[in-house]
Amino acid sequence: MTTNEHTTLVLGGTGRVGRRVTRKLIERGVNVRVGSRTGEPPFDWEDPSTWAGAVAGVKSAYLMYYPEVEWPGAGDAIAAVARLAVDAGVERLVLLSARNQDEAVRCEDAVTSLPVEWTIVAPASFNQNFDEGVFLEPLRHGVLALPAGDNADPFIDANDIADVAVAALTEEGHVGERYELTGPRLWTFAEGVGEIARATGRELRYVPITRDRFADAIVDDGAPREFAEPLATLISEFFDGRNSSLADGVERALNRKPRDFADWVAEIAPTGVWDAA
Repeated sequence: MTTNEHTTLVLGGTGRVGRRVTRKLIERGVNVRVGSRTGEPPFDWEDPSTWAGAVAGVKSAYLMYYPEVEWPGAGDAIAAVARLAVDAGVERLVLLSARNQDEAVRCEDAVTSLPVEWTIVAPASFNQNFDEGVFLEPLRHGVLALPAGDNADPFIDANDIADVAVAALTEEGHVGERYELTGPRLWTFAEGVGEIARATGRELRYVPITRDRFADAIVDDGAPREFAEPLATLISEFFDGRNSSLADGVERALNRKPRDFADWVAEIAPTGVWDAA
């Protein structure tokens, strides 16, 4: 598959991983269609009437589900879009999945059951949750409270995830592969927050809390209960210890080691993103 003879659709092309996939594809000379509500044509997970137009005329696609592939209903939505894509002539699908999550498995099954070239990319928790996602504002206020206990996770840089996705979209040798992506070592949240504290010179704390208390806190911050409850469940399950192991997906896909969380923190800290609110 060459990179300059077809269009690649990147769903969530303005998100944490998607915008990196978009940039890296463009750097390789790939014609990219950004799949977002503001894209041309638009793509909106909440508006199925936009799905067919977004996949029309593309030869490969990066699939992700918003807000998360573990979200209730993600499997049905991914299945519908993937089928539309294949029926429209898409030849290769790369799915952003997750490790050890039932709904993510449904998404994977929906893609791998189709007559299409496929690759599954299943990462650990992103480093970028700490500087671009839901962990940022609590850190700026000094305390990150999560229903994650003292379990460890092999945080991974979104750039590593994007590199694997781009390789799968543009190169041979990745079809039929399922890559579990992790960083090179395990970190508890106390250790991760401590690393950010050392790099910034701030007093930061991690506090383990219950799932219900976390959901209540999200509601108190203004989120609707119907969003807060599944988010609390997602986080409490993802960080319940089931993902406290390393995988070799980055090495297998890219023939190099993944970036360490500490090296990433050292680069991000000078930007001031974790300065006190």
